[in-house]
Amino acid sequence: MIWISIREQRLYHRRDCGVWRGYPVSTAARGAGNRRGSLQTPLGEHRIAARIGDGCPPLTAFVGRIPVGIYGPGLESEARDWILTRILWLEGLQTGVNRRGAVDTKSRYIYIHGTHEEEMIGQPASHGCIRMRNADILELFDRVHLFERVRIYEHGPRG
Repeated sequence: MIWISIREQRLYHRRDCGVWRGYPVSTAARGAGNRRGSLQTPLGEHRIAARIGDGCPPLTAFVGRIPVGIYGPGLESEARDWILTRILWLEGLQTGVNRRGAVDTKSRYIYIHGTHEEEMIGQPASHGCIRMRNADILELFDRVHLFERVRIYEHGPRG
């Protein structure tokens, strides 16, 4: 189980052994919201629909979920919101809230992923996704399962 707290800018992962681990994240600069085109982080119940990047080196850059190289000289000059290291693609589970139509999380391409802007972690800065430090997404990726539940709320697991 993963909880993401917009207010705290934290992701909490409950491991199979029952131990919780917390990570700082960066959610959307425009706050929380579920509408397509809002550039906001969607709220509610989700699951991991795809795990992308297993076996790729750290700092692998993805475009359209396809690895295009290692982020660094050559890529860093391109002005874009780079998706790095690993991708956990989210799918909404609540019809009309974050599933289907204009609120569908998966068709909005909302991910948990590594970033080239690690200095922004801990404050809202993304375009809707949940950004993590590259070392943290590597650790989390190795511990989560396909279809694992993800809850995104204004608050965290402790209310």
